Amino acid sequence: MRTLGELKTGDQAKVIGLTGGGSSYRRKLLAMGLTPATVLEVLRMAPMGDPVEIRIRGCNLSLRREEASLVNVEVL
Repeated sequence: MRTLGELKTGDQAKVIGLTGGGSSYRRKLLAMGLTPATVLEVLRMAPMGDPVEIRIRGCNLSLRREEASLVNVEVL
């Protein structure tokens, strides 16, 4: 199992779950569509790897590396 922050551009993965962070922050990530079994694709990363842009449920979403490290994924 890896975290979203470890993926590279073009990787596709399935969300396994969220770890760490406060409960309000976890709810925020869930509200943005990062729910278990959802498939996402890493579209691009900034030159220093922060932020990460992903496509999930037909929407593009940017996450800071710290935020992405809270999302456990299974690479497809």
